[in-house]
This record gives sequence, structure tokens and C-alpha cells, in this order.
Amino acid sequence: MTRKRISLWGAGILVGTALALGLGVGSLFSSDNIFDQLNKYKDVLSLTKKYYVDDVDLEKLNEAAINGLLSQLDPHSAYLPPRQTQQEAERFQGSYEGVGLEIISVNDTIVVSEPMGGGPAVQMGILANDRIVKINDSSAVGLTTTQASQKLRGPRGTKVAISILRPGVSPLIDYEITRDNISITSVDVALMVKKDVGYISVNRFSATTHAEMQTALHTLQGKGMKRLILDLRGNPGGYLNEAVQMADLFLDGGTPDHPKRIVFTKARLPELEETYTARSGDPYEHLPLILLINSGSASASEIVSGAIQDWDRGLIVGETSFGKGLVQRQWDLDDGSALRLTIARYYTPSGRLIQRSYTGKGKEEYAEEAFDRNEVEGNNLEHTRDTANSGDSLKPKFKTDGGRVVYGGGGITPDYIVKPAELTETTKNLLRHDVFFPFITGYLDREGAALRAKYKSGLDEFKSDYHVSDEMIRDFRSFSEKKGISIDSSSFAKDHDYVAARLRAYVARSLWGEEGWFSVLLDMDTQFQKAITLFPEAQKIARLDKQQTEKME
Repeated sequence: MTRKRISLWGAGILVGTALALGLGVGSLFSSDNIFDQLNKYKDVLSLTKKYYVDDVDLEKLNEAAINGLLSQLDPHSAYLPPRQTQQEAERFQGSYEGVGLEIISVNDTIVVSEPMGGGPAVQMGILANDRIVKINDSSAVGLTTTQASQKLRGPRGTKVAISILRPGVSPLIDYEITRDNISITSVDVALMVKKDVGYISVNRFSATTHAEMQTALHTLQGKGMKRLILDLRGNPGGYLNEAVQMADLFLDGGTPDHPKRIVFTKARLPELEETYTARSGDPYEHLPLILLINSGSASASEIVSGAIQDWDRGLIVGETSFGKGLVQRQWDLDDGSALRLTIARYYTPSGRLIQRSYTGKGKEEYAEEAFDRNEVEGNNLEHTRDTANSGDSLKPKFKTDGGRVVYGGGGITPDYIVKPAELTETTKNLLRHDVFFPFITGYLDREGAALRAKYKSGLDEFKSDYHVSDEMIRDFRSFSEKKGISIDSSSFAKDHDYVAARLRAYVARSLWGEEGWFSVLLDMDTQFQKAITLFPEAQKIARLDKQQTEKME
């Protein structure tokens, strides 16, 4: 993999200084006099502070001015306040310091939804559905999820005492946990879904994604994987470098005279432009491959799917992606806040700009537009549906390595368009109010110990033997109605199988974590179920003959 190196030290200081003073970034690189603009802003701020009818918060005004400035640019340039900057850093650096528990507040009680694998809480035996009632001798009852998380987090090596109420166990169980570095994984799960088919779901592109992918692929290959479904649905992106490395796992490097580009960027300043190319040598370059994407797949997800599609390396299945082809770079400011500024546009190997038009659109309109497409399902290998679905016959045309026409300017449109199952408004309302988890919490209070004992042999036995009864469905409906949710009987009956599968998945998650959750829900996933039938087409489009696939095996 190669790329042009760039230096942003000087630009970073200019932008950081300008934002600290409330100046528009655009004027830094124009003929406008920077000091005139600064003086104007200073005068407005000073007059407001001195004469406005009420007391004013200068910090709040300054942040509003920065946000106003950025609103004149593009939808993805953003100002991040200090707390959000910290949260974003944790998400994308792939770790934080704490005890390793996913928690949620249910009826003023902090419930463990899942202990994070390998963390100190797991090692000490804390289980899903445990209630945290005390943290450091202070009651945890009534705390929000955020408040409890802040109390549980702390520097590595420090200790936190918690008291656990476990259904069916008396008295309280006390733990003293030594905090540690907790990995926030970007690979949700890696599992075998058929004898030779592996499945990997990736939720973001963090600093650890490439390493996680290598581990997942190696593990699945050891279990007999000869074909792969890579799920990038709902993945909003992240680090460009990590996306490049993921795509590179499946692409060979081409030839010295014609290296295979993965992505390249164009910017107003030439020194900000980059080109990334693949290199040969990974053992997955002939692995039959299908990618799942949807409207929530953006940015780095589109870099991976765009490269795979342009090189005809695999099959893209699902719904058209979000359409974010802008590259942001982040500058940390002195007060802990940050500026995330668009510095370039990125293009797929064939030269497609994936970015949708945002001219004349507010941020909300621009975002909602990606989820309001009315796509027609079916075979789209020649991409004849792209312009028909979008209503834009002027979208620019490009060619894949195999000569197929693809279009730019509107996200990545799949080779097979498959929609998820359409749910009734009643079921959507149940999901919006998140009543599944609290219902299962109560159910596991009564049945959790027995279920753990019954299915201690593993998930396979659970999947073949455990079924959601009609009585449980009725109890769930009654529980939901008591929460004030109106349920239409015909709609509820129509989505019976989906509701049962989701309840079953929550039970499986409490016993086996994400592997249980995904393993159950994939059985009801229309996009996944279609994708798993399309490997002959995936191998055909990638020109993978039997000899090539045997090399991989």
C-alpha cells in the first residue's frame, strides 16, 4: 500500500488559532484581511457583552458563532464540544479505562446488558441481567446510564466497589473491581453461518479495525471458512486508513505498471491530496466475497464497498449507501474541543465521487434524504436501476474493471438491491420505545438460572430447542400496553414471527453475547438470507475459477 505523505502542521496552527478567535476558516486562504475580520468579530462580541439587555455567556456565544460559520460549509464539517470530543476519541481509538460492562437504566435500576469479553467484570463473574445497586457505597438506584458509566470509569489500576443484586440470589453480591483498559471492538461478531460460509459484522472503522479483521478472518478460516459475507450495514465510517487496509485484505496489488488504486482524494490544496493503492500477499485475495450495505453505510464503508465493486472483486447486496464522499481532518483545540473540517473529496478506483449533492439543503433534509429512497428490488448487476431509482438520468457514468457501468454522485448502489422486511407501525413503535429489553430483563429474573443450566452445552442446542411460546408473546403484548404503547391486533399478528425472533435473540444475547444475538436474528434477516444464495454470482463477477479458490483453501 502506498500513499502521498502530507504535512498539515502549519494549516493546523492557522485553523486552530482562527477557531479559538472565532474567525471563519475560509478567510485564512483568501485575499481577505484576517485582522479586519478578527476586529469585526471582536467588536460584535465586545458590544454584546457590554450592552445586551441580559447577561450573556461568552463561551456559549462563541460556540454558536463557530457553529454558524461551519453551517455555511458542508454537512460534515463540525465543531465538537470537549465532552463529545472525548467520547468520539474513545469510540475511534478503540478503548477506554473502566470495568468492562455494557449497562442500561431500566425503571431507575442499572442493569448489565452485557459484560464485555475479557474485561475485569467478566473475569470476576458478573453476568448479564445483574443489577448494580451500589457503586462505592453510594446507591446506584435512580442513576441514568451516563451517570453510572461515569462512576464506573476511571484510571487503569484504580478500584471501584459495586454491589450486585442477582435475581434468585440473596444477599447482595459485593465486588471490588480493578479498572483496566477496555477494548471497544469494531467487529461485532465473527461466526460460521454455514459449513463453509463465514460472517463478519463491523460497526465502525476505529484504530483497531484492521487488527480485529485479521484476527476474525484467521479464526474463521481455521473453522473451515471458504466464503465470506462482510456486513457493513449501519456502519457510519471512521478512519480512512483502516478502510484502505480492510479493502486491501481482499485486493491484490495489480502490476508495477498498473497498481490497483483503492481510493484517491482531491483537494483545493494539492498537498492534501492522497492516493492509496493495494499490495499483494494477503491470503484472502481469492476468497468469494459478498458485502452487505444499507442507507446507514457511509464514508469508510463506502470506500471499501466502492473499491470492491469497481474492481469486480465481490458482490454488493442490500440498499444504496448514504453517499458521503468527503474527507474530514480533526484539529484538537486548547479547551478540549475539536474542529472536524472537510479538507478533500474522495473517489473510488474508477473515479466515482460518492458524495451526494447537499447544495441548498439543511443538515436534516440532507440526512433524511438518504433514508427516503424508494428503490426497486432485484438484480442490478448492470446498474440499470441506479438512475431509475434515483430519478437522476444525468448521474456520471463510470466502468468497473470488468466493464460494467456504475454511477457516481449518489452513494454505492448494490449489485443486488434487497430491502429489509417491512415492519408495521405497531412493531416500529415497540422498537422506538425499546420495550423488548426491559421485558426480557423481567423474564430472565424468573427463568435465567434455569435457562443457563438447560443450555450449558451451547448455542446450537438453544437454537434448535428454544422457542418463544404464545403465552410469552401475550405477556409481552400486555407488558407493552402497560407501558402506554397502543397495539393494533392485526399489525401485531402480522409481525408475530419478527417479534418472537427478537425476544429469542435477547435471550440468546444474555447467555452468549453478540454471537447469540446475531446468530438468531440472521435467520430472520431478508438481506442476509438473499446474500447467502448469491455466491455463484459473486464468484462469477470476480472471475474466481475453481483453481483460484483452491489456492485460498
